[in-house]
Amino acid sequence: MCSLRFYSIRSSHFPRHGSDYIGDKGLSMDERVVLNVGGVRHETYQATLKKIPATRLSRLTPSLANFDPLLNEYFFDRHPAVFSQILNYYRTGKLHYPTDVCGPLFEEELHYWGLDASDAEPCCWMQLLHAKDTQETLAVLDRMDVDKEGDPQLRELDTMRKFGWEEEYFQGNRTKWMHYKPKIWALFDEPYSSKSAKVIAGISVWFIFVSILSFCLKTHPRLRIPIIDATNKTYHGRVIVAVSQQTTEPHVVFAQDSSNQPLNNIDLVATLSFYADAIFVRLMDDAPKDVVEFLSMIRIFRLFKLTQHHRGLQILIHTFRASAKELILLVFFLILGIVIFAALVYYAEKMEINPDNQFQSIPLGLWWAICT
Repeated sequence: MCSLRFYSIRSSHFPRHGSDYIGDKGLSMDERVVLNVGGVRHETYQATLKKIPATRLSRLTPSLANFDPLLNEYFFDRHPAVFSQILNYYRTGKLHYPTDVCGPLFEEELHYWGLDASDAEPCCWMQLLHAKDTQETLAVLDRMDVDKEGDPQLRELDTMRKFGWEEEYFQGNRTKWMHYKPKIWALFDEPYSSKSAKVIAGISVWFIFVSILSFCLKTHPRLRIPIIDATNKTYHGRVIVAVSQQTTEPHVVFAQDSSNQPLNNIDLVATLSFYADAIFVRLMDDAPKDVVEFLSMIRIFRLFKLTQHHRGLQILIHTFRASAKELILLVFFLILGIVIFAALVYYAEKMEINPDNQFQSIPLGLWWAICT
């Protein structure tokens, strides 16, 4: 789809073949044009510059302010190295991205000369797409407030944008609720916004560790009461304290933030799993205990909430998202190798009569290939 779009745009811009092409033969010396770009002089023909109409170079006239009648040249204070590729586009009809220049800089130069970045040759499309992906990634990192922690005004303005109160903020028409709601939200969702938020974040992280540690330790035989499979009351005491804190926090965050972020959803589901365990297992004798116990594993996902308190983890997660295509390709080749070696080991063992053969099927070979 991208290639068709690029080709349709660029082909309508420039005549590649046929009678529209204007050669250098028959052109007089009077039709030569001298272009001084950033101190580097370039010479070409007027007919060459008119091959691509509706551009800056196709409309050159001696009446322009940047024309020097003494030197008989046009001066442009632009990037000289990039202009070589642009002038070559007029000569050959093929636009190539320079490898030693940043993509956004080249696109800016193209915009100045009245050209479209999508006119690039197919061999340069990957470089164009990579530049756009980089710009999108930088925009996301900029929204993560990595550089706004030390500037209260920038942080407050960004908070107003999240709640859609930017206009009221600039006009100074904020109500008391508009003043207090972002502060309450920042206490629980922005650990770097204030000292109080850091304290609440520290308490939240502590209870997350206590909850997960208790969840893991409850399965240890020494911490169980020797009656069927009941767990220790000490464990329940610790978990009740942790869940009480973790019940209050998501309710406050949901009340302040209407976006319902995935981390808040995980926090809410993990809290509900505890109440499900308490209600169905301890109050109902015929409750499906195994199912409820399995649902309690959701509490482990609280660890993802730690990313909310560490900028480095947020950047790392976004790095994985930005590299999703490459990671999927890596996983594909990993699966390909696993399947090939699983099939090889299965048929290799099948060719020999061996009573102790443990590779009775290719799926068993898959598990062997994964482990090795």
